[in-house]
Amino acid sequence: MILKLRSMRTAYFFLFCKQTFTFCPIKCRMIMDYWALQGKAVSVSDKLNDIVKQKGTKMIKETFSDKETFELGFELGKKAVPGDIFCLDGDLGTGKTVIAKGIAAGLGVTEPVSSPTFTVIKEYREGRLPFFHFDVYRIEEPAEMDEIGYEDYFFGDGVTVIEWSDLIKELIPDKAVRIRLKKDTGKGFDYRKIEIIGET
Repeated sequence: MILKLRSMRTAYFFLFCKQTFTFCPIKCRMIMDYWALQGKAVSVSDKLNDIVKQKGTKMIKETFSDKETFELGFELGKKAVPGDIFCLDGDLGTGKTVIAKGIAAGLGVTEPVSSPTFTVIKEYREGRLPFFHFDVYRIEEPAEMDEIGYEDYFFGDGVTVIEWSDLIKELIPDKAVRIRLKKDTGKGFDYRKIEIIGET
């Protein structure tokens, strides 16, 4: 069905070009560029899907604005399923919370999302799946997570995001998707190199 639709779309495109190219070649070029970008977007989205579902799959994504970083999180949120865990690590200001906000938006969370630095965990239940947002920056010992009842979240029916997960790495399940963010000011103030690794 998909191939049929794509073939029909291609046929309509060439028919359009045949009718308009003589009068508006720029418009035809714009449409070709648009479709090329759509194809690129689909390939990135499919790659993210592979990362979430296949062990050891790895992807490196470069973003040049908070908007692009947010959109990456949004794609992950759209594809998330119950029990998914996303671990976000990187220095201060690298965009961990931006990705967390994107994941929340992809799940359909509409209320403001902020990093729960002082409460460690915040729950959002308005989306298509429960969203559990951890920030373990202030956790001094992994045993403190027991008091929170972390296992109910990590092995529950929601989607869990953990900022600073390296601080509790012995508690992270193998099924987690690990996301590492790095800055490079030589490539721009908002440049981020984002490494995404599937299940270990």
